[in-house]
Amino acid sequence: IHVQILAGTAGLCALKNSLEAGLDAVAYERGTEIGGTWIFSEKMPEDEYDEVHSSMYEGLRTNLPKEVMGYPDYSYPDDIDESFITSQQVLDFLRSYAKHFKLEPHIKLKHEVIRVRPRLDDWEVYVWDHSTDTCDPVYYDFVYVCNGHYTEPDMPQIEGMEVFRGKKMHSHLYRKADTFKDESVLIIGAGPSGMDICNHVRTAAKEVFLSHHLPTTPNTAFMDNVSQKPDVERFTPNGAVFKDGSEETFGHVLFCTGYKYTFPCLSTDVGVQVIDNFVQPLWKHCININHPTMAFIGLPFNVIPTHIFDMQVRFTVKFFTGEREFPTREEMIAELEQEIGERWGCGVHNRKKAHQMGERQFVYYNELARLAGIENIKPVIHKLMKDCGKKYIFDLDTYRSNKYTIIDDDNFLKNG
Repeated sequence: IHVQILAGTAGLCALKNSLEAGLDAVAYERGTEIGGTWIFSEKMPEDEYDEVHSSMYEGLRTNLPKEVMGYPDYSYPDDIDESFITSQQVLDFLRSYAKHFKLEPHIKLKHEVIRVRPRLDDWEVYVWDHSTDTCDPVYYDFVYVCNGHYTEPDMPQIEGMEVFRGKKMHSHLYRKADTFKDESVLIIGAGPSGMDICNHVRTAAKEVFLSHHLPTTPNTAFMDNVSQKPDVERFTPNGAVFKDGSEETFGHVLFCTGYKYTFPCLSTDVGVQVIDNFVQPLWKHCININHPTMAFIGLPFNVIPTHIFDMQVRFTVKFFTGEREFPTREEMIAELEQEIGERWGCGVHNRKKAHQMGERQFVYYNELARLAGIENIKPVIHKLMKDCGKKYIFDLDTYRSNKYTIIDDDNFLKNG
């Protein structure tokens, strides 16, 4: 028996692959519908303890083409012309995936996992049923943790934040550009979200300052009311002083500074800790070394999201069903230490990048495929991803008009 937590993109493929392997699987979703972070909601937190799950905003289009966003065995329908699609189209796709593989009977909506605790040879899972307002323990042999990592904002601590009199918001709660109509806005962070939100906000705002420390300067030439700035040195009551000594005034700050990995429902004896977004100790970024019957899906970033979720699930299922045997705890720890040594050896001693893949992802996919004897991600997906890389920095105004067509396992057409 299995449990999966949250029926989003990762949870759905964990459920589908578990059922296909003959396991008796259940997915819990605290919301009223499936789709995880892709569900757009204008709801804001009612107090400091209230949590909003979605980070979707009005007018969002994906920053990856749908041709790489499908599952290996279930692609987006051919009748969608564009490659870069809306959040609603992603949501429709996830629901059609659930329908196609008959997953709905195994998904319990309005069920929130409150606590997961290891026992001698199984897992005790307390589930709160919101429809009956009852909380009961259920027991499982295996646990998949698929709770996503776009819910808990990571806010930087910058000098003077408490003296700034304007409004502060994390991109997690950004919904509409109109919120900033005729205002001066500082956006901190120029990752994919920062760049995209900047492009939305500038249409309503009077002026936008984009503060970042990217080694390459993003192309904002087409945004006439946007000025780029280095990192903030300190906030002032009406604005900020930047690292280059320049000063600006503005009434709003929008932090596009990423998210924290949090697992509030896991008890401490689960044996996993998160330090600066480094979830440890995990074997191959997914298996809990202290309790190998628990797997975390979707921690690596700068990857091909849906494909890596699916691959991690197929990898772990081989061990859960006994088709493959886990190495010893000592061997898993040694492998983890070796990889961390290699990462730190590259001069990057940054825990926040412990699950960052980038170029490493291809080595990682090969490793999972070899160890578990599973099918690897098709070469065409890698090639397509490389073609889309960093487009949000240089071609933000044009790249979403590109259209891709996959021809076979190796080749694709662009605007053909």
